[in-house]
Amino acid sequence: MSRRAEQDLEGLVARARAGEARSVARLISLVEDESPRLREVMAALAPHTGGAQVVGITGSPGVGKSTTTSALVRELRAAGKRVGVLAVDPSSPFSGGALLGDRVRMQDHASDDGVYIRSMAARGHLGGLAWSTPQAIRVLDAAGYDVVLVETVGVGQSEVDVAAQADTTLVLLAPGMGDGIQAAKAGILEIGDVYVVNKADRDGADQVRRDLRSMLALGERAEGAWQPPVLATVAQAGTGLAEVLGAIGEHHAWLDATGELARRRTRRARSEIEAIAVTALRSRWAGVHGRSELDGLAARVVAGECDPYAAADELLAASEDA
Repeated sequence: MSRRAEQDLEGLVARARAGEARSVARLISLVEDESPRLREVMAALAPHTGGAQVVGITGSPGVGKSTTTSALVRELRAAGKRVGVLAVDPSSPFSGGALLGDRVRMQDHASDDGVYIRSMAARGHLGGLAWSTPQAIRVLDAAGYDVVLVETVGVGQSEVDVAAQADTTLVLLAPGMGDGIQAAKAGILEIGDVYVVNKADRDGADQVRRDLRSMLALGERAEGAWQPPVLATVAQAGTGLAEVLGAIGEHHAWLDATGELARRRTRRARSEIEAIAVTALRSRWAGVHGRSELDGLAARVVAGECDPYAAADELLAASEDA
């Protein structure tokens, strides 16, 4: 990288850290676009990370994730916190759909310099998050946001990655949606740190809370382990949000006191490093299907002359010699 490019990057990072939303947006775009400058960006941001509290928000479609996120932003801003929001959606960023819905529901914060909201497309990535979410979190962390809220596309049997990226995971449920059965089916009893029954003014909300408490009580937890609370909110009316923020704060204090915060962040970094390494390996192997050796080895496997493992070993050896 030339001296001028290096100075431009340093200036971009400095402006992002000063709270300039446009610079933050440019950095996240470099992440999403897999820019060749991404390595330099991450190196420049690394010394400024580690200060943000990352809160994941997940739940089945229709439970009010975006409304709850917006309400939490309002509460956090009232407490003087700078807030970054990553709203991950399965649709393309160019086709509208639910992304526009998220923007409309969070429009109240559009003119607030202390809030940055970014919609990210999952782009087919399973797990409820975009592949670039960890790096985007890093950008917001380095930019000085006190709290980063990560709203996922939904929750299901394969959509629990948010727990690996967050310090605290909020699982939202709502009455009348079969969430009691869904909770047991999707494995969310293992990922939630705080459970929130939203739309608690509807019939059946108390039953959902009782069911959740019963299922949580059946789980085995070590002595001194965190006991997830089950709270009730009406996010549309702003009811119960103070209690949710209180529970998030208590959980963060518990994480810090027990050393679990450092362990979670180490696991997060480990997963991030592994994902980057695997992506690099896949890139190096992008042309493997075009190798003449592969066709010959495939024919030998079909003919029963060798097994797939031996064939893979030969291909690896040939690739290393090339």
